[in-house]
Amino acid sequence: MAQDAAPPDLTGKLAFEGDKGAGRSKWIAGLFALLLVGWMGSGYVFPSGAVVDDAAEDSASRAVTVAVMPSQAQDVQLVLSAEGQSEPDRATRVQSEVAGQVVSVAVARGDLVASGQEIGRIDAVTIEAQLLQAQTQLEQATRDLNNAVELQGRGVATEDRVSQARAAKAAADAAVAAAKEQLEKTIIRAPFSGRLNDLTLDEGEFVDSGDIVAEVLDNDPLTVVIQVPQQALSRIKTGQTAEVQFITGEERSGTVGFIGSNADQQTRTFRVEVTVDNPDSTMPAGLSARIAIPTGQARGHFISPAILSLGTNGDLGIKTVEPDNTVAFAPVQIVRAQTDGVWVTGLPETASIITVGQGFVNAGDVVDPRPIAADLTADISQ
Repeated sequence: MAQDAAPPDLTGKLAFEGDKGAGRSKWIAGLFALLLVGWMGSGYVFPSGAVVDDAAEDSASRAVTVAVMPSQAQDVQLVLSAEGQSEPDRATRVQSEVAGQVVSVAVARGDLVASGQEIGRIDAVTIEAQLLQAQTQLEQATRDLNNAVELQGRGVATEDRVSQARAAKAAADAAVAAAKEQLEKTIIRAPFSGRLNDLTLDEGEFVDSGDIVAEVLDNDPLTVVIQVPQQALSRIKTGQTAEVQFITGEERSGTVGFIGSNADQQTRTFRVEVTVDNPDSTMPAGLSARIAIPTGQARGHFISPAILSLGTNGDLGIKTVEPDNTVAFAPVQIVRAQTDGVWVTGLPETASIITVGQGFVNAGDVVDPRPIAADLTADISQ
């Protein structure tokens, strides 16, 4: 019977809480957790000197090395520069005023001619005959008038006859004057002094009245025309001296002779004329030229265009280094350009200008400035 009895049910009866040493592991785990938290927090409560020094060194190593150049403001001559083109002071095309055959040509194309100088001559045989006829008629009309006046004094001729004689003489006078004028027109003359730019007369050819036979240009003085922007118009005055450099390389001094009063509707620029003495018309018209008109003085810095930068708002400026080694951005204005650099205004009297590395820094950044002579290419690229 005892062997057939069922084994006891022990489900849910196993428990170790009451066993000796059962809670020791919990205390050990808690102790380790407290030690870990205390060790991690000790760096904030008691920071070591070595950690602070390492952080400072790391911050210094992150400062970008830049090359700086000390610059002192100087007086600079402000100059208004513009491109223009030379034009003749006067230009005209000479016409033949009578028809006929060309009997002589007195000059050649390209010659200098004086005012009234003969250029060519047209056959005047017919006109001379007309003049002779008109003079003969005038002599006859003069005799008739004298006779009529004498007869009137005797009481033989009437007032009407005298009036008719006077009218005939006046008509004869007019015919003589017209014939002389036509005879003078057979001589083609230069209207003013200048250079004969074109000549189409040839001996033996026939020309009609109104045909263009020559062109005369007056290039003394020579006029150089430029277009001045409206914002710069107030800086120039009539009578100012201007330096003119022609495309041929020749340089001349000129004077502002005319300033337009009406802007071009499309470009909003004003026509300005600079007159240049041109003895013997040695400089031809139509040459391109560069005009420089001094307009005053300003205090500026002379720099290379390569160190110019753009600000966050798109302003043109220069980056400088302040005494505390921080970067500053100063908007500038180019007031004069030369082949070897530009003059700018907007900087203080003295400035430490960043010449290398300006593209790697912004306003407010701390930098490591070095003299411009140092070779910093490798440092800046890091």
